[in-house]
Amino acid sequence: MKPAFLLTLAFLSLAASVPAATVKDREGAVRGDKARLENDPRWNWNDIDGGFRLAKTTGKPLLVVLRCLPCMACAGIDASVLEEPELVPLLDQFVCVRIINANALDLSRFQFDYDLSFSAILFNGDGTTYGRFGSWMHQKDPLNKTTASFKKALEAALVIHQGYPANRAALSGKQGGPTPYQTPVEFPTLAAKYQSKLDWNGKVMASCVHCHMVGDAFRAYYRSQNKPVPVEWIYPQPSIETLGITLATDEVAQVEAVAAGSPAAKAGFQAGDSFVSLNQQPLVSIADVSWVLHRSPDSGSLPATVLRGGKETPVTLDLPAGWRLNSDIGKRVGTWPMRAMAFGGMKMDDLPDEERASLGLDKTQMALRIFHVGEYGPHAAAKKAGFKKDDILIQIGGLKQRITESAIIGDLLQHHLPGEKIPAVILRGKERVELKLPQQ
Repeated sequence: MKPAFLLTLAFLSLAASVPAATVKDREGAVRGDKARLENDPRWNWNDIDGGFRLAKTTGKPLLVVLRCLPCMACAGIDASVLEEPELVPLLDQFVCVRIINANALDLSRFQFDYDLSFSAILFNGDGTTYGRFGSWMHQKDPLNKTTASFKKALEAALVIHQGYPANRAALSGKQGGPTPYQTPVEFPTLAAKYQSKLDWNGKVMASCVHCHMVGDAFRAYYRSQNKPVPVEWIYPQPSIETLGITLATDEVAQVEAVAAGSPAAKAGFQAGDSFVSLNQQPLVSIADVSWVLHRSPDSGSLPATVLRGGKETPVTLDLPAGWRLNSDIGKRVGTWPMRAMAFGGMKMDDLPDEERASLGLDKTQMALRIFHVGEYGPHAAAKKAGFKKDDILIQIGGLKQRITESAIIGDLLQHHLPGEKIPAVILRGKERVELKLPQQ
């Protein structure tokens, strides 16, 4: 095997083992879901092709829910979607499919936020994507059972369905783009361990490709080709908060607040605005907003239409160069393999101003405290290079300015390749130490 292949496989294996809140009996959770829902009258369990066939036959839209069962995140909304009586009239208007593993997903169709443990995609029976749903609010709170935003997404998808196919042109931007491989298990880093079907006669949990592994596989693919990681894979499905808009969590896409001085404020967005479209695409949820941003250029103009005071109002959002670098990817599970690639397994946080002052550091310069240094596999590279917990990073390559961990990851993965060793300067106590940070 090639060293790059072995390295990227190690990244994926370690990413899957990063501590996260999981159910105690992971194997039992997967088998229990099958026992409970395999013959459910509403949910087509793990049968996407059957769902599409039924959607074509009945003329109903297709709802595909993707759920990572061992992960406790989003457990509340998942339970509500399966059990809440108020959802039944809406769900009855869809062909419903439940998917619990990503092994055989058609990646040309299933392009969404792979770091979420509960997602939904809404389709026409012919394969046309109507919209996406996924909630970071639920991801962060497994006890959150509210389905308000999910209901709004289903209702919005039904409106789109009623207008189909006359609205087909407006849906073109919602469709997935080309991918290096058709399914996750065709990526070399996943093909070495996983098959297209789960191993129900063995350890089924160990045979499951989790959604976050798909994002990991894309990044590992570019890295193994000795290519920069594309910026949209470093900062996937970015939040519109990056551009200064906070959206209400219980609506499709309603502006709750606009940050002063932000691109959104300069564009004229106002609290209370409801998006009718973004980049000419109808929206069903906040996840749809992130999808538009995921596919947007690194700079340029993004047209929007909002409902303001009962009237549709055009607004143009200007994307400043490098806008994605303002994304905070620190809590994404997909960031851990990138920390190995760029940081050799370290995790760090920006020093607050008061601590900077005590150390004689300027507010405008780089100063990130290293509070985690990995010890195994690719995550031990920084330790082997001499970095230690509580070191303060004050320079990496040509970067000296105050910058977030997320932005440094993006800079290194875009501008440096595996095998390079980046000069770095750290403070260890009062001592200034020069080291070399290996890129993997």
